[in-house]
Amino acid sequence: LMCNDANAAAIGEHWLGGGAGCDSILLITLGTGVGGGIVYNGRILHGSHGAGGELGHICVEPGESDACGCGNHGCLEQYCSATGISRLARKAGLGSLSSRDVFALAEAGNETALSVVELSCDYLGRGIATVCAVFDPDAVVIGGGVSRAGEFLRMRAENAFRKYAFHACRSTPICLATLGNDAGIYGNARIAMLET
Repeated sequence: LMCNDANAAAIGEHWLGGGAGCDSILLITLGTGVGGGIVYNGRILHGSHGAGGELGHICVEPGESDACGCGNHGCLEQYCSATGISRLARKAGLGSLSSRDVFALAEAGNETALSVVELSCDYLGRGIATVCAVFDPDAVVIGGGVSRAGEFLRMRAENAFRKYAFHACRSTPICLATLGNDAGIYGNARIAMLET
């Protein structure tokens, strides 16, 4: 069974990481882009066209003038990926900064950087709430390089999620991934175990 990196990571996090012990999870990976994987009843959701879990391309801002890499406008990826956060920082007048620098400035109390982080997390919470209304997972796991911002990111994403979530899903835990770059390795190992 072929599995893309985000789906493999989702299986890994479901098995031994941030979603261990859950039946169903949503993994959202915040890296250069925004990806993800949906594990439902212990199995990855591929979808009819292999696009299951393409969370980065949920439209969260229909009025966006800039195009996403996919050609659409207002995709989650434009606000929550590392490149998206850098873009928001430039638009806010912070110059050319990496997402890591934006988070560091925000944690140090820079109000402009904090407003960028809050905006990004607001979009993230909205996107997560949208997906949770569709399949109601046991937990949401945030991974990818941007998730290294840790609790500073998780707490803000969770607050935004609670604001936008359908009432039945509002208590869904938002967790951080724990396997780091090894999530996909664990996931592929798990797939091999299940296939044999």
